[in-house]
Amino acid sequence: MQNTPDLNLVKNYLMQLQDDICHALEEEDGKAKFIEDNWQRPGGGGGRSRVIVDGNVFEKGGVSFSHVYGASLPPAATAKRPELAGRDFQAVGVSLVLHPLNPYIPTTHMNVRFFLAEKPDADPVWWFGGGFDLTPYYGFVEDCQHWHHVAKQACTEFGAEVYPQYKKWADDYFLLKHRNEARGIGGLFFDDVNHWEFTESFNFMQSVGDHFVKAYLPIVSKRKNQHYGERERQFQLYRRGRYVEFNLLYDRGTIFGLQSDGRTESILMSLPPLVSWHYNWQPEPGSAEEKLYTDFLPARDWCLI
Repeated sequence: MQNTPDLNLVKNYLMQLQDDICHALEEEDGKAKFIEDNWQRPGGGGGRSRVIVDGNVFEKGGVSFSHVYGASLPPAATAKRPELAGRDFQAVGVSLVLHPLNPYIPTTHMNVRFFLAEKPDADPVWWFGGGFDLTPYYGFVEDCQHWHHVAKQACTEFGAEVYPQYKKWADDYFLLKHRNEARGIGGLFFDDVNHWEFTESFNFMQSVGDHFVKAYLPIVSKRKNQHYGERERQFQLYRRGRYVEFNLLYDRGTIFGLQSDGRTESILMSLPPLVSWHYNWQPEPGSAEEKLYTDFLPARDWCLI
């Protein structure tokens, strides 16, 4: 088993993952196609952003690949790891966010990434990170169960403790601290993964990336033709505000991208096209909207329900 990091191996996988996910999403949408935008980062590297808009299913979505490098990591990466200061770095990753049109289809996010930090006369420092999470507007128990069962399947061969650990990390991470409210029902979140050999760590990242479509598209297919009205649409736009708040205040990928002088247009393509805020809005007691807050947003072990 290999412990020497192979950045090109990871990069080739990630570019293929972007292709595969975009193809699957276009097939599911049946109308819209991704437009591709290749960009260069002045400090080193670049990427290819793909955006889908005004589809049958997806009102807006982005699937982005990036490979950036430079002489030093930004503060977002070194705040908790001062030993990385002064090292050259390379970062490759795929990140996506999908905002469906139908309020009964959840918004989703997925990211898988690899960091390599090097300096002369020292061993390279490397790690993997990523995960995926689901943000429903209207909760369905069977959808939550399916999502988390597939997340668990992605982790199973790597140890019984992996899914509970990274599921809890997602519950803790995807939390709007200023509201004491979860963004959605979580999923998986991991960072600094290098406790296995490189090959095993890479295999784990691939497993997470490869399970995303299996987790998400069955939910999309089930909900995309469900009838909705103006009430559901307005609640969707209101809840999208929570997504914006999290991404701008807490999201590590957003902060890293902006601090590393990444392409702002690509970094912020995760934001929804339409969103609304209402002062001190409260759901009607007993409504489906209230049930999102009482029955779905609090952290639960969906694999045991």
